[in-house]
Amino acid sequence: MVIFLISMRGRWKGYKIWHVMALGAMAVVFSGYFSPIQALESVNIDVMLFLFGMFVVGEALEESGYLGQLTSWLYCRGRSVDHVVLLTLFGIGTASAILMNDTLAIVGTPIMLYLASRNRVDHKLLLITLAFAITIGSVMSPIGNPQNLLIAVEGDVHNPFVTFAAYLILPTLVNLFIAYLWLKLLFREEFKKPASAEPTVKIKDGRLALLCKVSLALLFLLIALKIVLVSVGAGTDLKLTYIALVSAAPILMFARGRGKLLRNMDWGTLIFFAAMFILTAAVWESGLIQSAISYLGVGLLSVAVILVVSVVLSQVMSNVPLVALYLPILLSLGASTKELMTLAAGSTIAGNFLIIGAASNIIIIQNAEKHGKAGFGFLEFARVGIPLTIVNILVYWVFFSL
Repeated sequence: MVIFLISMRGRWKGYKIWHVMALGAMAVVFSGYFSPIQALESVNIDVMLFLFGMFVVGEALEESGYLGQLTSWLYCRGRSVDHVVLLTLFGIGTASAILMNDTLAIVGTPIMLYLASRNRVDHKLLLITLAFAITIGSVMSPIGNPQNLLIAVEGDVHNPFVTFAAYLILPTLVNLFIAYLWLKLLFREEFKKPASAEPTVKIKDGRLALLCKVSLALLFLLIALKIVLVSVGAGTDLKLTYIALVSAAPILMFARGRGKLLRNMDWGTLIFFAAMFILTAAVWESGLIQSAISYLGVGLLSVAVILVVSVVLSQVMSNVPLVALYLPILLSLGASTKELMTLAAGSTIAGNFLIIGAASNIIIIQNAEKHGKAGFGFLEFARVGIPLTIVNILVYWVFFSL
């Protein structure tokens, strides 16, 4: 029932995916299948705390206006639609490897609409470009999106930043460039237009923006420190959780409006994750998945199978629940780092296939509608996204097969 309701979220209005997941988790507990203690024990505290820390930083970046200013500054270099698309794919794409993709979807949408209006460009081209940039770019980092974080933490990936980079940076950059070529082919008339832009987003809260700068500096410093500590074989383990919480500390300690920041934070996603951990633990405990694997006899460790299953099932049950169910299967079968990185690539790139493949796509559409513009339609996105996703999968398959 939970999977069915998630799959229908694009057609039925009035509920969000975290509502469904929370109801599923409550049913598990109230039915007596899991005790409240078992339910709490199934929640991965490291993942929850990491998301909390990053959501605090993301909310502060948006509220202060600093992230919007950085994004506007990026587009000062755009002198044509061609440049704007390239800057979006590689600029926003790279940023999404560090900042959670939903934050960039929220901030990036009004900037895309402004650029489209100023330069008389089809706004759907820039919105789709933003969606592709966020989805593809977030593949190459363990903190680029929630499913990658889940794989890094639950899969106990060694030196996650280096590992994700080694396996995923090169094919991801190739896929970003392929997205540029594909968009240029489909929107060739729009690409011929000149473009100009000036910074339009000003700092709204100078003190909070300063704290954001400190938080970002800490984030990059701690990521570098973790890479060094693991590389030299130091006994100290700088967890991703510590990185997120230390980065958020300046904002939580010194921001004047931290109460408002906490209220506006994405609590729905945190509830979604807590409920998902409970529900997937119950499914795994039931033995249904293990029985299905034995019955089907499918080679679930195959790179091609992981990529296809990840993309297809992410359209039905969303990529994070897909990873939550698929990851323990791979781990139980003795998956190597390559298989885990394949799961990260497939489950994330699934967002390019259909609108419902990634929450960031929905956020972009909803934000566009708030600003009085129709977002890209289901079929419009599919026409562009399905062929691109197929090529994206092939690129990752080739790189993983080398």
